[in-house]
Amino acid sequence: MALTRGKLADALRARFGQLSRSADAARRNILSQFRVVPREDDVRAGGETRSAPPEVQRITQAPEGLCLYAVGDIHGRMDLLLRLVEQIDADAAGLPEGVKPQIIFLGDYIDRGLQSRDVIEYFTSGALDRYDPVFLLGNHEEALLRFLQEVNFGTQWTRFGGGETLYSYGFAPPNSRASLNSHEEMAKVREAWTKLWEAFRERLPESHLSFFQSLKPYHVAGDYLFVHAGLRPGLSLDKQSQRDMLWIREEFLDDALPFDHLIVHGHTPEDAIYRDDRRIGLDTGAFLTGKLSAARLFGTDVAFINT
Repeated sequence: MALTRGKLADALRARFGQLSRSADAARRNILSQFRVVPREDDVRAGGETRSAPPEVQRITQAPEGLCLYAVGDIHGRMDLLLRLVEQIDADAAGLPEGVKPQIIFLGDYIDRGLQSRDVIEYFTSGALDRYDPVFLLGNHEEALLRFLQEVNFGTQWTRFGGGETLYSYGFAPPNSRASLNSHEEMAKVREAWTKLWEAFRERLPESHLSFFQSLKPYHVAGDYLFVHAGLRPGLSLDKQSQRDMLWIREEFLDDALPFDHLIVHGHTPEDAIYRDDRRIGLDTGAFLTGKLSAARLFGTDVAFINT
């Protein structure tokens, strides 16, 4: 259902009420994905001893003449994105003459946050052209693209954050729970989803659609490979599946096999930036924590920036 400005405000108030009532459950669901990063000064938690973080020994090199800034999952937090870009601006202003800064975004720009549309509008506005940005595909952008092709995917998409993206574009998702009451209600919900789907496809700005369709599954620069979720250990790059690049978790995170490149990724939220000789994890749960993170890769130096 498309909304007028007044109806959208009412719908948002109702949505915030729903979010408030289910906040604990939603938070538990998202936080269940979080991984705790061990620290030297915090090797005990919950009565269990954890290993200290591994010492980083691998030396990696960014392309000559480039300073790379890799940004983790944004999830509709336009406020944090603008703050982080300001910090990157300040850092880039101090780079040696002739060094070009470039930002690489690791995917998951939308969902969960109500500023999802604003993030995409910002990306398509040319505001970051000075950074020759690289935009990677995340599993949440893949979900939006799937919804554009499959009306029946809408209910599943809203279960992991798509509802907030639809709201940000001015649409109120149907109450799919009502379909459980009767066949008549089920038919009404299906009809409502079909109308929303048709209207969303029609009203999604062409620049936004082109942006989503242009997203890359990975990017290689110097000794680094940038990808949303990770890679499957033991497979060469040409054998990797896009599904793994967007969705993989434990099989990648918990394996010890090294890759040809150092993997820079997001997707799995951790309570702090993670770095070892295999990977750098930059998803610090910005949607919930207010901490959007980036890695600064220049020469052989690796540094980090947080909001």
